[in-house]
Amino acid sequence: MLKQFFPGEYLDSIYQIDFETLFQEGYRGLLFDVDNTLIPHGAPADKEIITLFQKLHELGFQTRLLSNNKEPRVRSFCEQVGGTYCYKAGKPSPKSYIEGMKTLQTSQKNTIFIGDQIFTDIWGANRAGIRTILVRPIHPKEEIQIVLKRIPEKLILHFYRKHRLRGGDCK
Repeated sequence: MLKQFFPGEYLDSIYQIDFETLFQEGYRGLLFDVDNTLIPHGAPADKEIITLFQKLHELGFQTRLLSNNKEPRVRSFCEQVGGTYCYKAGKPSPKSYIEGMKTLQTSQKNTIFIGDQIFTDIWGANRAGIRTILVRPIHPKEEIQIVLKRIPEKLILHFYRKHRLRGGDCK
């Protein structure tokens, strides 16, 4: 039952992801959460993240931001990094992930979702049938509803780690 919440991978940061290898493996679409995945909640894009997105686009990736935040926030960030976006995405509903793949003209087999929350980001992407990468939240300051979700996330991550140690595959 808990496996529906397990990420395919769990990393400290988006900067630990080997995007070149993923591209060589045939992945073409990258769906990203924004706040606390790419930058601290509410912050504008910084030079490092803008450079990363330039590199991703140069590699040949199509990118799309999926955020439950409001349009002004998501649009302004997207204007800085490029790609497309979906605001008020309704995560964990798989609808915005599926629409994202249609927009990027990718499929479940060549799309990856990257986010920092299990109960919205990862669960939604798993429900949509795409590969997931969970990253640690960038900044500890979060809205109360997210802070409260972090408590059961710790339990899920405990079982995820045990599953991985036993050689389980979560992709």
